[in-house]
Amino acid sequence: MISVATPADRTPIVRTLVAAFSSDPVLRHIFPDQEEYEHGAAAFFGHVFDKRVGMGAIWTVEGGVSVAIWEPPGTPPASSPLELPEPAASRLRAYDEVVHAAFPESSYWYLGVLGTHPDHTGQGLGRAVMQAGLQRAAEAGLPAYLETATRRNVALYERSGWKVVAEIDEPVPTWVMQQ
Repeated sequence: MISVATPADRTPIVRTLVAAFSSDPVLRHIFPDQEEYEHGAAAFFGHVFDKRVGMGAIWTVEGGVSVAIWEPPGTPPASSPLELPEPAASRLRAYDEVVHAAFPESSYWYLGVLGTHPDHTGQGLGRAVMQAGLQRAAEAGLPAYLETATRRNVALYERSGWKVVAEIDEPVPTWVMQQ
């Protein structure tokens, strides 16, 4: 059953996302070393969760084994910035600057994170939690955007109706998609 995440869901959701993104090109660009990845990815996903949990735009299923973290239009900046050591902080800033420059200036819903624990992939859980945010975007009459740095994910998203609207070469090959 799909539910809106609460602060009590933070630990299992962060654990799921750290496991789900362990070979993600962007996260491995930012945190290339395994120990650095485990700590940095947990801090990153915890920060994203904390920033958005009060917005009613994080959907999860089965106790956090799959999660979609959406950012509604007009979301204010986080009250406290994500503190990362250098050079990870610089790599994250550079990636964000390049990717977010490819997004429109008009209002949209942003699917910032979609992940399913590796033990539960292939069951349609990711698609199910993604749909909740797509429904909110459609109800608002707004497009939805995401980016992925995994070519395999492009095909998965295309099967769900997403279309590539921009391709970025550096610092990590990335596809910006819209629905």
